[in-house]
Amino acid sequence: MSGAIIENMSTKKLVFLFFIIIVLQVLSIMVGALIAPSPTSAIRYLATKCIDRHRARGWLVPWGSNRCQQIHSFDEPLAQTLYANDIVFAVHVPLPNAEMSPWFQYMLAVLQFDIAFKVINHIEDDVLITIDAGLAYRDDLTSEWTTKVRSVEQRPLRCIFAVPKTYENEGRFYHCDPVPFMELGSVAHKYFLINLRLPVNDTVNVGIGEIKDIHVVGIHQNGGFTKVWVSMKTVFSPWILVATVWYWHRISLTARPPVLLEKAILALGVSMTLLNVPAEWLSLGFEWTWMLLLEDAQQGAFYSTLFCFWVIFSGEHLMDQSQRNRLSAYWWQVGLVMFGSSLLLVFDLSDRGVHLTNPFYSVWASDIGMKLAITFIIMAGVSVCLYFLSLCGMVRCVFRNIGGKMQQLPAMPKARRLRYKGIIFRFKFLMLVTLACAAMTVVFFMLNQVSAGHWHWGDYTFQVHSAFLTGIYGMWNLYVFTIIFLYAPSHKHGRKKSGNSQQTEVLETAESQESQQTCGEQGPTETYRITGKVADE
Repeated sequence: MSGAIIENMSTKKLVFLFFIIIVLQVLSIMVGALIAPSPTSAIRYLATKCIDRHRARGWLVPWGSNRCQQIHSFDEPLAQTLYANDIVFAVHVPLPNAEMSPWFQYMLAVLQFDIAFKVINHIEDDVLITIDAGLAYRDDLTSEWTTKVRSVEQRPLRCIFAVPKTYENEGRFYHCDPVPFMELGSVAHKYFLINLRLPVNDTVNVGIGEIKDIHVVGIHQNGGFTKVWVSMKTVFSPWILVATVWYWHRISLTARPPVLLEKAILALGVSMTLLNVPAEWLSLGFEWTWMLLLEDAQQGAFYSTLFCFWVIFSGEHLMDQSQRNRLSAYWWQVGLVMFGSSLLLVFDLSDRGVHLTNPFYSVWASDIGMKLAITFIIMAGVSVCLYFLSLCGMVRCVFRNIGGKMQQLPAMPKARRLRYKGIIFRFKFLMLVTLACAAMTVVFFMLNQVSAGHWHWGDYTFQVHSAFLTGIYGMWNLYVFTIIFLYAPSHKHGRKKSGNSQQTEVLETAESQESQQTCGEQGPTETYRITGKVADE
C-alpha cells in the first residue's frame, strides 16, 4: 500500500519543503510591503458651479478652452439672479495634466455636501436628496464628450448639527455623512466628466438645507498595485493548475475509486485555479464593466469550497463517523456555507449587477434596500458563525480520537508504534497549520484596521494594506499547494525486506485487512484509515 506523500516523504525532505513554503510566504508579504504601492488612491474634487439658464442637456466643463460660465460662491451678486435649477455642479476626472488608465481597474465616487445652517432653511429629519446625474467620457482633450449614462437618483441625507440651532449659529456647517454616488467597474477612458443638478420644485429637494459646495471624492485602484497583483496571479495560476492536474493524475493511477476527501481536494485546487485566472490582462484592452462582479464570484467560489473542504477534511478523520465518504453526512455544515454564500451572491447581484447598466445605482439609497442588504449580511454572518462553531467541534473530536489512538500505541510492536507516531504527528501538524492560516487571516485583518496604511522604518516605507492583501493571497495559494502535494498518492510502492521492515509490512497488511473489514473501504492515507474505524473496542 503506497499511502500519501505526507506519510512516505522523509523528515528531511518535509522540513526542506516547509522551509521553502515559509520563504515564499515571506516573499509574498514583502512584495506588497516594499514593491507595491497602496492599493487605492482617493482624490478630492471641488465641484465647479456652472450656470445653465437654458437648462439644456449638454455637457458643462469646469476648465479648459470650452469651460462653462461659472460662479465661485452663492453670495456673489450674479448668483442672486439665478434659480437653483440654473446651477450644474461639474467635475472633471482626473485633475488637469493627468490621465486615467485601465490599470486603475475601477472608480468609485462619494459625495460630501457643505451645508450651512439657517433657521428658516434647516435640514429636515429623514430627508432624501434628489440628484440628476450624468457621466461622459473622452480619450483626448479636443474631441467631444460621449454620454455614458444619465440617471435621476435619490440618496438619504444624514447630517448632524453639533451646536444649538439658534440665530447665533447661522452660517455654521452641518457634519454630513458621505453619500455613495457612483461605482464604475472599468476605467477604459482617459477623461471623465460628471454633471450634477439638484432639481427643485414643490416636492423635490425640499428641506435639504442651504448647500454651499459639493465635493466629489474619487477612489480608484492604484496602477502600480494592479501590476503587482496581476503579476502574482500570472505566476500562481499555472503553478496551481499543473499541481491540480498532477494530483488527479496520481489519483487516477490508483486501483481504487477516489474517496470524498480526494474529490474535495480536487475541488479546492480547481477553485484556487479559477481564482488565479489573470483576467485583468484582458480587461486592459476591453471595457469590461463586470470585472468587479467576476472577482467577487471567484472569491466567493473559492471561500465556499475552502469552508466545505475544512469540514470534510475534519469529518473524514473522525473515528465515530459511520457515514464517511458521503457528502450527505455533512449536509447541515455544507448547507450553512451554501446558504451564506447564496445570500452574499444575491446581495452582490442586487448591487453590482445593476451597476453594469447604471453606475449611479446604490442598494443603500432607500430604507428598504438598506434593511434588506443589512439583513442579508447579518444572516450570512450568522451562518458563518454557526459553521465555525461546528468546525471547531469537529476538530476537537478529531484530536480527541487521535489522542485515544495514541494511548494504544505502547501495546503495539516497536516498528508499528514508531510508524504510527510519525503519521499522527504529521497529521496533527497539518491540522495546526490549517488553523494557523485562519488565525493569520484574522490577525492581518486586525492589523490592517488599526494601522494608518503604512509604516516607516529608516529609509523604507512598508505598505501594510498591500502586504496584507498580497500576503493573504500568497498564503492561500501555498496552503492549497501544500494540501495537494502532501495528499497525493506516493510513488513508493515497496520497501526493502529486512528484519524489522518485513515485520512492519506484515503488521501493516494485517492492519489494512482489519480496516477493510471495519470500514469497508480503503483511504488515501494511513491516518484516514486508522481514525475512520468505528471505536468498537
